[in-house]
Amino acid sequence: MTNNDDYILELLLDTCLITPAQLEEAKAEATTGQSPVETLIAREIVSRDDVLRCLAAHSSMEYVDLSQMAISAEVISLVPLDIARRYKVVPIANVDMGLMMATSDPLNFDTFDTVTHLIGRDVEWVCASPDQIQAALQKYYGLEEGGGSDINFGQEGVDESDAPIIKMVTMILLEAYKMRASDIHLEPLEKSFRVRFRVDGVLLEVQSPPKKLQSAIVSRIKIMTGSMSIAEKRLPQDGRIQVKIGKSQLDLRVSTIPTNHGESVVMRILDKTGLQLGLPQLGFLSDDQEIFERLITLPDGILLVTGPTGSGKSTTLYACLNHINRPDRKIITVEDPVEYQMNGINQVQVHADVGMTFPAALRSMLRQAPNIIMIGEIRDLETASIAINASLTGHLVFSTLHTNDAPSAVARLVDIGVQRFLVSSAVRAIVAQRLVRKLCPKCKKPHELTDAELRGLRLERSQVEGATVMKAVGCDACRKLGYKGRLGIFELFLIDDEVRYMVNEGASTVELRKRARELGMRTLREDGVRKVLAGITTAEEVISATMSDSN
Repeated sequence: MTNNDDYILELLLDTCLITPAQLEEAKAEATTGQSPVETLIAREIVSRDDVLRCLAAHSSMEYVDLSQMAISAEVISLVPLDIARRYKVVPIANVDMGLMMATSDPLNFDTFDTVTHLIGRDVEWVCASPDQIQAALQKYYGLEEGGGSDINFGQEGVDESDAPIIKMVTMILLEAYKMRASDIHLEPLEKSFRVRFRVDGVLLEVQSPPKKLQSAIVSRIKIMTGSMSIAEKRLPQDGRIQVKIGKSQLDLRVSTIPTNHGESVVMRILDKTGLQLGLPQLGFLSDDQEIFERLITLPDGILLVTGPTGSGKSTTLYACLNHINRPDRKIITVEDPVEYQMNGINQVQVHADVGMTFPAALRSMLRQAPNIIMIGEIRDLETASIAINASLTGHLVFSTLHTNDAPSAVARLVDIGVQRFLVSSAVRAIVAQRLVRKLCPKCKKPHELTDAELRGLRLERSQVEGATVMKAVGCDACRKLGYKGRLGIFELFLIDDEVRYMVNEGASTVELRKRARELGMRTLREDGVRKVLAGITTAEEVISATMSDSN
């Protein structure tokens, strides 16, 4: 209150809480570091509670006792932890005006304006004691005394930690992390600056900052990368940001591109905790997991993971490497870009502009005597040829291809120029995958499949009797979406001697798919059906993800 001492003293005098003589004595006794108001409180002429009640009354604020209130989890969820802690405010209840919020500083109008903007709701302010605010923060948000900020950018930006733009960017990143977003999209439109988060593959629009702050926010993000120019607004740029939120270390891949209404920014969030995913968390059911574990421990050959962009191929490859990473194995990867940095693994970043292409990196890495090689993607004949030669000389090779299903990968390799006998000799298995959203475990409810859903899943009603089919509902835990997280659905195409013969003889993709089915391969849709009947996901998700599945 030291910034408003004269105002507070005048109020205390007007309300007869102190006398003119006591006021003069307090001014005379006040020392450097202690204001007259603090002196009055120290001498017990007035209490801190008296001062707050006086200020609240003069500001037309109700003075409340938080210790006598039970605040619902729904109300607490309306104000993010970082906002509550940073501004020392506590949401109390939904009211006609919007949200009732408690503060212990009734004169801090900057806080009122900032918090109102950040939460995107009208606020009715009430006053409570600092001790009760702190106790409520501990009770409802689980905060400890002296706890630091949840988000940490290292030393960068420390001197400017109170700047509004820095706070706003910080809040965007924190909220994206809390919502488990994979991407943050900052999109300049004609009259607004739209912010959207991609959560479980779906874009969700969130509270957007004012259009007038667009340029400042984009500049702040560029500065955080340490490599992007804030002066260059006509060309695309790329950069990276490392940030620690709580105990999680995140890498943000930043991309900007100029548009008609300013620079569009996309930040891809790479959460390193995802590296610890086990095979069950990827979505493999027990029988497929057993097969897959055997495949990734083979001594040599190529294991291909296929699917369109955004189908989780990279996550699957990283999970494989994490599963087999041991001190007695040397693992080298060639990636463009290196998305996650993994302990105990040698990772090579492609730099085509200086000659470090996929083929050049692969040729060099083979001289490093690795046991296992991971290639981010097979894009051309040269890369494919080196990968195949590596597999035929005793190396286990992991890589990805862009094909819709597993059998089509053979045709794709042949199309880029690989000879059929090399494909049949080197490839051990092909895995196709898609991602579907998982039902929220807290709110999912039993569901009877409709006739349309049965047709979409290619099932008869008799086939679902006794199954645990569930539907999405929505609750606070999943932000009313009904889903929380994603998992894979898979095709496992194992290459046996007959398949090798068929490949050599020029068999079509249709013929290879027929043989794969004879070997027990389930299609993407059939694997999805198993997860629908187990109550893990919904028919809608599986049908949407497998529209191209013709079998």
